Amino acid sequence: MNILVTILIVVAGIIALLLITALFVKKSYTIEREVLIHRRRPDVFEYIQFLKNQRSYNKWMMTDPDLRVTTKGEDGTVGFIQAWDSDNKQAGKGEQEITAIDAGVGNSITVRFIKPFEGIAYTKLATEVIADHKTNVKWTFSSSMKYPMNILLLTGMEKMLGKDLEKSLDLLKAELEKESTPGVH
Repeated sequence: MNILVTILIVVAGIIALLLITALFVKKSYTIEREVLIHRRRPDVFEYIQFLKNQRSYNKWMMTDPDLRVTTKGEDGTVGFIQAWDSDNKQAGKGEQEITAIDAGVGNSITVRFIKPFEGIAYTKLATEVIADHKTNVKWTFSSSMKYPMNILLLTGMEKMLGKDLEKSLDLLKAELEKESTPGVH
């Protein structure tokens, strides 16, 4: 009986410590990554403005080859919604909506996660001319986590998400630097 009480006190102490720590951990975060693509800015923008093209570079969309995707509206325009659903827990279920387009420059997207957890993220893909046939693409991902789940921000989650953005941008670069990319002239 003594051992059981001791174990319960230790477990309660650990939980209390985590809850107290979470009070002092930030709740919101922003991650940005960039890549230089050897293509003209109009070509790069024409490709990234369409959510359907994310199937060839967005690491998260590529997690499940059997991802079920539905759409509402006209892709590449404000208000377009692309929803996904998967039996794969890494892909989960959610939707993304184009909320703003800066013509020829980039777009803003609201991502609503449903499974395996609920949440909202705001992403932006922006292009910048570096030189003729050289375009920088910056991907920004912002979100927040409610207390006490914000304690997960201490686990390296931001670093992991940053690596996912880097991988996605590398895939985008590879796709756009192919000799003949569909949808890019």
